[in-house]
Amino acid sequence: MEAADFFRVSECKGQKTIDGEQVPLVLAPSDEGAKGNGCEALVEALRANREWVEGKVVANSGVLLRGFDVRDAVEFNAVVEALGWPDIRYVGPAPRTHVHGRVWTANEGPLEEFIYYHHEMVLIKEFPGKVILFCEVPPPSGGETPFVPSFRVTERALEEFPETVEELDARGLRYTFTALSKNDTKSMRGRGWEDAFATSDKAEAERRARALGMDVEWLPGGGGVRTVLGPRKLTRVFPGRKGRRMWFNTVVGMHGKELSSATLADGSEIPADFVRRCGEIIEEESIQFRWEKGDILILDNLATLHGRRPSLPPRRVLVATCK
Repeated sequence: MEAADFFRVSECKGQKTIDGEQVPLVLAPSDEGAKGNGCEALVEALRANREWVEGKVVANSGVLLRGFDVRDAVEFNAVVEALGWPDIRYVGPAPRTHVHGRVWTANEGPLEEFIYYHHEMVLIKEFPGKVILFCEVPPPSGGETPFVPSFRVTERALEEFPETVEELDARGLRYTFTALSKNDTKSMRGRGWEDAFATSDKAEAERRARALGMDVEWLPGGGGVRTVLGPRKLTRVFPGRKGRRMWFNTVVGMHGKELSSATLADGSEIPADFVRRCGEIIEEESIQFRWEKGDILILDNLATLHGRRPSLPPRRVLVATCK
């Protein structure tokens, strides 16, 4: 089955054109309303056109599959498997629950909170190449998953702060994050270290942390841990993405927060006005659309930051992370 015979390019509100490409690229059934356009047919088409789909994800930074009547985690998992990208286990602070196969809940933190823009697992040695999101229950209001073409942030930061950007890239960044032992679903960063490292043994947790490129400091009282990561670059360039410098960091999201910090590698402070302005740039460059039931959004995690707008319940968005 040829891609052109099954997919047609559509549109969604909030879409942008960047360097001549639609972001996200919206793919809908070529013959909308026909019986052969459901999940089973989508799985077959994706399996037959894996290279074509991956090329679109890289070229457009994100692909939105809409109108294919994907209904639940089982069918979403079939879509993920059809794409053929290997699984990668999530490591990070977000509380999540396994649902089916390679499918997990997205961040289970309170819906009224904004989850800040980030590249998934940006600070870990091995991070996903793709993040795939599925809307099972669209929220009645809010709850969008905004995302940002990462290179645009670097471009604009270089225009306004060329010396600071180059200095931070050259000197490197250091991050810390504090986690308790058990999960706290009342916090969007409430994943406990026992869940994150899949062990309650501190020595084993330390070993697994080092394998991921982080050091750990056990806090007094025996319950919590501070993870230390660095040095890390401010920007990165990945193959096949036009030599673009991606804003591959989490400075804005972690700088000066209660449970986290972002500094230069030697511990000196990052200028607050630089962090504030970069946050404004990220928001100005963001792209968002209203979730519809059955939507599947495939993001190039090397090229996009993503977040979550505050939402009224109910909202159920599931996720799979791939190499």
